[in-house]
Amino acid sequence: NTLWIWGNNERGRFGVNDSIPRSSPVQLPGTQWKEVVQSSPGMRGIKTDGTLWVWGYNTDGRLGINDIIDRSSPTQIPGTEWTTISSSYYSTKILKSDGTMWIIGTNGFGQLGQNNQTGYSSPRQLPGTQWSEISSGSYFSTLATKTDGTLWAWGYNASGTLGQNNNIYRSSPTQIPGTTWTKPVAFGANSASC
Repeated sequence: NTLWIWGNNERGRFGVNDSIPRSSPVQLPGTQWKEVVQSSPGMRGIKTDGTLWVWGYNTDGRLGINDIIDRSSPTQIPGTEWTTISSSYYSTKILKSDGTMWIIGTNGFGQLGQNNQTGYSSPRQLPGTQWSEISSGSYFSTLATKTDGTLWAWGYNASGTLGQNNNIYRSSPTQIPGTTWTKPVAFGANSASC
């Protein structure tokens, strides 16, 4: 469960307390990494103990630590029981073991599902429970399933990405017809599949 990183280390995105690029793998301090995602020049990771860690680029407070200061080493977001994480360039969605979903980031297209366009620099709960799987689009959309097999979409919808037979943006989760959906597996800026 070690984590290794290489390439461009802009704004400390490697989490090794510097911004020096690496052309070969370098280990991030610590072990027990379970799941790691990258969005913008920043990283988010969940450890096997259920803790959530963020580092790198933090414009607009998108790391979720209630400020706009970049971090060049992992910083813990309060709480435990974090289980799954999905990130796009501008936002992050995280599930907890109780089936709740939490969101962080910018929200210009309603991609945070809060029925507004307000950005949040610390985790904020999405209404509802029983969330099971999440997939963030490249920029401004989200797909998520619930444990009852329903599929929900929200955010940017210029190309009909949200599966609603229109191109109206949604700032709160909107159900896609059907009840036997499994994990959303592919989700780009303008298309989706499940």
